[in-house]
Amino acid sequence: MARAPNYDQERKERDRQKAAKKAEKLAAKVAARERSKPEPETETETKTEE
Repeated sequence: MARAPNYDQERKERDRQKAAKKAEKLAAKVAARERSKPEPETETETKTEE
């Protein structure tokens, strides 16, 4: 006899995977934003170091 499906557990696993994918996309977006504007950040860093 087949086991009864555990829908709640399956839903939690899908939600976890979706959250992980969303976090990965957000991290990539932040990294891309940091790469796109390195010049102004380096200028402010050198001013604060002096």
